[in-house]
Amino acid sequence: MKQSTLIWTILMVAGGGFLLFQTIDKKSGRVYVREVPVEAKSSVEGAEQAIEWTKEQVVPEAEKDQPGVRLGLSRTIGLWVAAFCTLAIFSFLYGDNPVYKFTESVFVGVSAGYAMVVAFWSEIIPNLFGKLFPVEAKDIFFLDIKDSEMNANLWYLIPLAMSVLLLLRLSPKGSWLARWPLAFFIGATAGIRLISYLEADFVGQLQNTIMPFVVFGSDGSWQIVESLKNTIIIVGVVSCMVYFFFSIEHEGFVKYVSRLGVWFLMVTFGASFAYTVMGRIALLSGRLDFLFHNWLGIGL
Repeated sequence: MKQSTLIWTILMVAGGGFLLFQTIDKKSGRVYVREVPVEAKSSVEGAEQAIEWTKEQVVPEAEKDQPGVRLGLSRTIGLWVAAFCTLAIFSFLYGDNPVYKFTESVFVGVSAGYAMVVAFWSEIIPNLFGKLFPVEAKDIFFLDIKDSEMNANLWYLIPLAMSVLLLLRLSPKGSWLARWPLAFFIGATAGIRLISYLEADFVGQLQNTIMPFVVFGSDGSWQIVESLKNTIIIVGVVSCMVYFFFSIEHEGFVKYVSRLGVWFLMVTFGASFAYTVMGRIALLSGRLDFLFHNWLGIGL
């Protein structure tokens, strides 16, 4: 066994023993709930006006002995499943293993299923079924449809047909029919993204770059900090554009300006990478807080 593998094995066994001791000794990993009544009023005319039900409210462990508080079995099982999945993902540090692959597959499948259910109820039902069959949609799904929109819009048969053709990709003989709606979706998405990109990024970047070198306040005073900031931005943009201007040879003054542009690009790429790393660190901190605080009951 390699020395690194032996060290990781000892650390994981020690960590597992600590988690087992913490669970048995501190009786952690339990979720206590209390049932609270909920009342809501329907906004749909003709439907039942008042609806009442009860929901489980999670309470701190310190209140577990209070009346009405009980152990939430389903939430406790969910807590342990979440902790197991988190540790299984962390096991990738030990190497690519079956536990990590299983958890990764479960995560991808659950995410895809959740996205499909959300899209079905938020997009297909109101925007397709509600447009083609507005009367039935209002009666069955209680959609808020205006009286002027109660007539069926047959133009929505086109996206319905394209959606059916897209599902034919699962058929070995009819998979080629799925290329037509797929090409339309890719082209439409690219066109929409191009317009949004031009408005939000390209035009926005131009507007943010057009700024004065010297900034004066409302009282006529010279704003040194703002002037220095604008100057750095303008010099950085111009030098970066000179670096990517390959129609002339980078010699003499152009060479020094292009090198300055390289420095600005390096700083920009470093800041972007640091931002990405900070995002990953925030995710790691959140999972560690879940393990220690929510699962093991250890205050951080």
